[in-house]
Amino acid sequence: MISTPTLPASSPSARPVSDMLRAWRVRRRMSQLDLACEAEISTRHLSFLETGRSQASRDMLLRLAERLDIPLRERNALLMAGGFAPLFPERALDDPALLAARKAIDQILTGHEPFPALAVDRHWNLVSANRIVPLLLTGVAPMLLQAPINVMRLTLHPQGPAPRIANFAEWRQHMLDRLRQQIALSADPVLIDLNKELLAYPAPEHDASAAEHTLSPYAAVAVPFQLQTEHGLLSFFSTTTIFGTPVDITLSELAMECFFPADAETSAALQRLLPEAGK
Repeated sequence: MISTPTLPASSPSARPVSDMLRAWRVRRRMSQLDLACEAEISTRHLSFLETGRSQASRDMLLRLAERLDIPLRERNALLMAGGFAPLFPERALDDPALLAARKAIDQILTGHEPFPALAVDRHWNLVSANRIVPLLLTGVAPMLLQAPINVMRLTLHPQGPAPRIANFAEWRQHMLDRLRQQIALSADPVLIDLNKELLAYPAPEHDASAAEHTLSPYAAVAVPFQLQTEHGLLSFFSTTTIFGTPVDITLSELAMECFFPADAETSAALQRLLPEAGK
């Protein structure tokens, strides 16, 4: 397994809790009436909370955070801004309390072999990967493989696998769309900076003849990931797995990406690669 440590907790925001409530409501494109109805309070009370004329209780902040689908990390920040202790713990994955979760992650990644699978944190930093993933990264610039490995940066950088992605324009748009969706949900400044960095990358050169080989049987329902390798064109579709109803920040921000072969040729090529992964 490839692994990197989890990031430290972010420092609490100095913004007033009233400003934070209003900002999250606007970000979710909800009116005061919409949110008040969802939270079963009056619009007048919500208005007072957003202007600071009323002090929100701990239970009220948690109720509004639930209705606004605020990430657990930011719920802690909201509670602290309101003068309350944070509710949700953030532990490293090697913490004994998360041993069962770590075993589950390793089981999923290992059990997915001979197909590639990896786990990333909220900033797309690699947490763990199975043995197949390094075999697909031949020719990547060493600087992109220094910990912490950022999977977005690694994938789209012109010195990464980008020149070998047969449908690069399509895959790049897919990755950037996912990143923008995360930004819309979390307003994370690190992701905002990452998005700016990725947009500034020059487009790598591609073999024009590869375009005729990029059709995938899954293209009508999912964006394929198609990689030119020494073993031929490998074509995948991917799924994302997250922990359901987590109460720990680290687990709530963890995602597992599992890639499945989109054709028989890819499946056969990866089956042949598995013994090589064990060397």
